[in-house]
Amino acid sequence: MSESSVTTEARPQSNRILFALIALLAAAGLIVSAVSLQRHYARSATEFCDFSQRFSCDIVNRSEYSSIMGIPVAGMGVAGYAALLLLATLWRSRPDTPNWLLGAAFAGLAFALYLTYIEAYVLTTWCILCLISLALIASISLLAVAVKVRSARA
Repeated sequence: MSESSVTTEARPQSNRILFALIALLAAAGLIVSAVSLQRHYARSATEFCDFSQRFSCDIVNRSEYSSIMGIPVAGMGVAGYAALLLLATLWRSRPDTPNWLLGAAFAGLAFALYLTYIEAYVLTTWCILCLISLALIASISLLAVAVKVRSARA
């Protein structure tokens, strides 16, 4: 078996692993966003992730920044993670998927960084669910870069 055939066989396998990791992280993001969306609409405060004035999901999820044009930010997270999950599973074999995946991941990361800025400098309150979502989308973005690089080499 030549070295080039081993390399070409390894690439599809490694991309499958990367897509599986992205799908797993997107599913986790979907769950985190769904919990955050539930907290957005909850009528009563909870101690679920409220530790103090500085760490309170309820304060963040009910602030004026928790909706954009009437659409809850957490709902946008649910939709974004669902799209990433679809790209990493049902549409992973399409040739343009690495580009779509990278674009969607970077758009999500940019939005998460904007929201993190709002938490840090405007609300001065942190949401643990939001920070988890930031870590998830940052990880998905790194994996999407790896998928794009590997697919460009193929």
